[in-house]
Amino acid sequence: MATFLYRLGRLAFRRRHFVALIWVALLTLAGVGAATAPTAGDSSFSIPGTEAQKAFDLLEQRFPGTSADGATARVVFKAPAGEKITDADAKAAVHKTVDALADGSEVAAVSDPYVTKTFSENGAIAYSSVSYKVGPGELTDASKDGLEKAAQDARDAGLTVDVGGDALAAEPAGGATEAIGIVIAAVVLVLTFGSLLAAGLPLLTAIVGVGIGVGTITALASALDLGTTTSTLAAMLGLAVGIDYALFIVSRYRSELAEGRSREEAAGRATGTAGSAVVFAGLTVVIALAGLAVVQVPMLTKMGVAAAGTVAVAVLIALTMIPAMLGYAGRRIKPAGEKARFLGGRRPKKTDASGEPKPNMGTRWARFVLRRPVAVLIVGVLGLGAVAAPVASLELGLPDDGSQPTSTTQRRAYDLLSEGFGPGFNGPLMIVVDGKSSKDPKTAATDVAEGIKKLDDVVSVTPAAFNKAGDTATITVIPDSKPSSVRTEDLVHAIRAGDGPVKSSTDADVLVTGTTAMNVDFSQKLNDALVPYLALVVGLAFLLLIAVFRSVLVPLKAALGFLLSVLAALGAVVAVFQWGWLAGLIGVEQTGPIMSMMPIFMVGVVFGLAMDYEVFLVTRMREAYVHGESPGQAVVTGFKYGARVVSAAAVIMIAVFSGFIGAGESMVKMIGFGLAIAVAFDAFVVRMTLVPAVLALLGDKAWWVPKWLDRALPNVDVEGEGLRATDAASDTPDADPDGRRELVGV
Repeated sequence: MATFLYRLGRLAFRRRHFVALIWVALLTLAGVGAATAPTAGDSSFSIPGTEAQKAFDLLEQRFPGTSADGATARVVFKAPAGEKITDADAKAAVHKTVDALADGSEVAAVSDPYVTKTFSENGAIAYSSVSYKVGPGELTDASKDGLEKAAQDARDAGLTVDVGGDALAAEPAGGATEAIGIVIAAVVLVLTFGSLLAAGLPLLTAIVGVGIGVGTITALASALDLGTTTSTLAAMLGLAVGIDYALFIVSRYRSELAEGRSREEAAGRATGTAGSAVVFAGLTVVIALAGLAVVQVPMLTKMGVAAAGTVAVAVLIALTMIPAMLGYAGRRIKPAGEKARFLGGRRPKKTDASGEPKPNMGTRWARFVLRRPVAVLIVGVLGLGAVAAPVASLELGLPDDGSQPTSTTQRRAYDLLSEGFGPGFNGPLMIVVDGKSSKDPKTAATDVAEGIKKLDDVVSVTPAAFNKAGDTATITVIPDSKPSSVRTEDLVHAIRAGDGPVKSSTDADVLVTGTTAMNVDFSQKLNDALVPYLALVVGLAFLLLIAVFRSVLVPLKAALGFLLSVLAALGAVVAVFQWGWLAGLIGVEQTGPIMSMMPIFMVGVVFGLAMDYEVFLVTRMREAYVHGESPGQAVVTGFKYGARVVSAAAVIMIAVFSGFIGAGESMVKMIGFGLAIAVAFDAFVVRMTLVPAVLALLGDKAWWVPKWLDRALPNVDVEGEGLRATDAASDTPDADPDGRRELVGV
């Protein structure tokens, strides 16, 4: 592996014009494809194999043309204090609004609250339901503007009016959050490398990689039914790993220059050694993301595969474009230890009493841990365990309008409906009675409705509404509790129970669907898939790391450390987003259940990123150990050359993820916070603290592998042992020391 990548790095360095041309062409192709691709509609959300999905599919068949997947809006009216919505003035304003809403070309139907009697018992609040012929993403600006104008006209008439539903759902904000991460990353890179040019290379290549990845996703979004969240995740991960991978190769390049190697040779060796770590680190991320297919939720599978593709592009760019850019930079990239003049490059280096260079922070920290491994290990594990404690009270759910900021009209409409009709009104259950095999479908539907009324936590049950064939009916059930509550989930299970008062009184098939039921089924499916997913991802990565480190205990330690990181990060998420600790500090306005996909999402993403730092840091230790250093000294050497770079990489990744904490959407905010805190725990507590402590205690045993396994494992040579034979041949007098050789025939 190291020898192949070494040759690839030297080739890219020499043929830099050709390499740069290829990547520019790919970026242009992705950009043109994205610009000319048809506008993607909403990504379809389905959960194959669940009862809610089965009921939804049945409705599509038995109630054709109902636009079940069309956009919806619920316009909520509230009369001024002391007045009623049935007063003449209020009634006139509501009727005017309903007429205005019905004029839209994309509107399928608008309900009149005075006909449907949809106003509260005290007469203060009413609502009108609007359904559209197209999905939320396909709704034109004219339709949205018409909805907002109609609501504003009613406000001008003295009513309080807000709009819920997905018709006015805003697209996730992009650009600003990524820009925050890039700015912070640039500052960290400048401080790490001491050079603007060296700092600019990782940023440039990462942006090119993200541009190709996101551009390709955008170009294929319509054909592959990809949602906007897919490109957001791909951009988030692609930017983070792209900068990190380039950072490690550029850093190793500068270290090779400091040892006196020519620039072409340094580029080759940096690609062969650090590039090998990049390949295997990237493979763990790709495995973790592609493994989301185990959940068998199409949306998650597409998100994982698309993000994995962007990470793969970041790996290829790091192995080819970075050496090419180093060739263009020439002498302007300084060896390790040298800084630009404006950053103090001419200051004398610090020395100790004997005149030797003063050990860097990484060396001093490693020596401290080696002196007190047991104490450091105990403190680190207990600290992460304490942070992970809130996981015991983890509650899962999916966000709805109730989790939106109070400044949004969707949240205000949600609160008005809860005030006028009860908290359960925002999460109605749709009961589908399939009476095709029933002797008397109408009697069966009536019996189902009567049975549901006998259950706890039920406020109201609407009469059955049949399709034209008369063999299928829908019944709407309003729970007494809010959609995300445990009581509502229990009600869903009670209706579905075979021995309850519902199914025992009918010979028809009874199915529960609707947004709330879909959320319940989605959460259950994710919970059921978590253990198989964890086993698959950790198992495959464990085998991969055994081949990389030729050790059994080092990969085992890496996996256990990852579990500590994920549990601690989930504990922090529960404390902030569910318990409300420090919620105001990061702008969390509404606490509640944790997003259902958060645990499995964090397992996948954090595992891949955690293995990045494990591979980058421990391969340098393995390299030193293979080259004859003692286990303890190998740990110190690994930290001497790797701690600064790993710390910089972690800070960059934390900055990229933290930029998403400022998003208005609670789901994006939660993901940004969870990933940022997980990287902080894993990089600085697990990899930089617990790893050296465990290796110090294990000694030579850390690198033990059974002889039979050692013979069976492929020789991937991540530590670059095979490159020693190239030293004499590569640094010949006719080598191009500055990488300025003219290229012929490119």
